[in-house]
Amino acid sequence: MLKLRITNQYENVTSQTCHRNNHGFTLIEMMVVIVIIAILAAIIYPNYQDHVRRAAAAQAQQEMQKIANQLEIFKSKNLTYQNFDLKDLYNSNSSDEISTPVGSTGDMVKYKITLKDLTDPTLSLKSSATSGFGWAIKAESTDVKNYNLLMTSEGVRCKTKDSVTFTACTGSDITSW
Repeated sequence: MLKLRITNQYENVTSQTCHRNNHGFTLIEMMVVIVIIAILAAIIYPNYQDHVRRAAAAQAQQEMQKIANQLEIFKSKNLTYQNFDLKDLYNSNSSDEISTPVGSTGDMVKYKITLKDLTDPTLSLKSSATSGFGWAIKAESTDVKNYNLLMTSEGVRCKTKDSVTFTACTGSDITSW
């Protein structure tokens, strides 16, 4: 006896495509993942930068308060701020300027903190010509998007993204801290 087998011409094609081994990802799947990662990065990175800026400003404020505390201790012993030297506190090369983070150099510097006489901001407290009745600490950020800070012996504490002198903060976004 003769057996006849009738087959459909599409039967082999469909069975081959349905049973093929799926390994890896399609190009569309990869593109979707890349787009999702790009969107997340666009949201997260600016928030991270803001966090880093706030941390640098907080560190500068902490150093300014530390210097102010040491200035008051110095005045209680000497009855004047005259001859106060930051070198004694930080082992730095300058008697009126430090960088934060403390000991940083070059691109790692976030703030430059400067200490001057309040009556004559051109003079260092170490100078013999200074009055020694008051002080001003100015912290200038190396990042233009971060705050510049001011603290004085008269109780002024302000921050602004504009400029800071040794007597006041200037600009439109002045806040106290």
